[in-house]
Amino acid sequence: MSQSVSLADYRAALTTPGTGRPLAASLLARLPIAMIGLSALLYVQRETGSFAAAGLVSAGSLVGVSVGSIIQGRLIDRLGPTRPLLVVVVLFAVAMAALTFAIEAHAPTPVLVLLGGGIGITEPMVGSASRALWGRLVTGEAAKNAAFSYEAISMEVFFILGPGVAGLLVAAPWPGTGMVAGGLCMVTGATMFALSPAVRAWGPAPSAHRPLLGALASPGMRTLALAALGFGIVIGFVEVAVPAAATEAGRPALGGVLLSAWSVSSVAFGIAFSLRPWPRRMSLRLPTLLAGFGLLVALLAWPSTLWGLALAMLVAGAMITPQSATHSAAIEIVAPEGTAAEAFGWVLTAVTLGLAFGQSVSGYLVERSGPPAAFLAASVSALVVAAVVWSLRATVREPVRERVLV
Repeated sequence: MSQSVSLADYRAALTTPGTGRPLAASLLARLPIAMIGLSALLYVQRETGSFAAAGLVSAGSLVGVSVGSIIQGRLIDRLGPTRPLLVVVVLFAVAMAALTFAIEAHAPTPVLVLLGGGIGITEPMVGSASRALWGRLVTGEAAKNAAFSYEAISMEVFFILGPGVAGLLVAAPWPGTGMVAGGLCMVTGATMFALSPAVRAWGPAPSAHRPLLGALASPGMRTLALAALGFGIVIGFVEVAVPAAATEAGRPALGGVLLSAWSVSSVAFGIAFSLRPWPRRMSLRLPTLLAGFGLLVALLAWPSTLWGLALAMLVAGAMITPQSATHSAAIEIVAPEGTAAEAFGWVLTAVTLGLAFGQSVSGYLVERSGPPAAFLAASVSALVVAAVVWSLRATVREPVRERVLV
């Protein structure tokens, strides 16, 4: 199964009638995704002086996202996106205000972690709804694959902009500027998305029996979630170790800029990869890309300067968007019918749980052994998970109609 696309497929997907308003709104809602988490991490670190405490708060937020994405995904599949998104937008705004006040009041770390979890669980899952909406509005397999690839590429653009903006705003007179600005952007975009005509036309789904695990009841979906978990673990290690390396070098404001570096190569390579993905079989692509990512991340432990680290980040970033696009495309193969939003929620949950684990352990390692130890731990983790995904590759079954192509 090649799932290759052309530039014409991208054009066909992005010009499909009805996609204009939700497309613009989803861009605004998802722009601060990377910005909020890193801004919160840097904000807490600035106020507490501890990367370990900041990593725990960020991890608490990610655990909240992992829970909220499943709940919201199921509600979106059953009720349509409008009502669930409008409710969580209000709850998210309240949670953001509560965490801001708590940080300013120098509340104990457990309180900050709990409030961070509140932000995560109420974060509007516009990404899940947007990904499922493409499947409803776009016809033709090639155009759908282009739409899913666009989702992954656009997210990487946000990961380019988000960390860089967060790194700059943490140096503002008030270090909470980035977190609050990102929250306002997300609230505005999610509200606009929920109220757009194409989204409002997505009504409740017919009632049907659903297994307790929902989309995760599929063996292939569980394998996909495991691959996403490994991907998230690696990102989590790096997202704490890179700012720590910048701080050790006396340039803390460059932490976010360095994280943006690997997203630059990710977008460039991701576009090329979508035109000719490899390996062709999805069952082989999942473990191969994860293992390659782990090997490239090991290079981050070698440089002794920030310039060298930036170069290594550019190299390692080549494997990010191909994995994100692969995860999104694999949902079409492994997810039960009618569970697209929830299935994407499970992928997001797996990634965020991996991020939470990686950030928590990375914070511990950088304070005791330095950033290089965290980079090497990320590499080993990726290779171990990739080996397990390889052993489960038979669960990712290719559609019969496409096996003749490989």
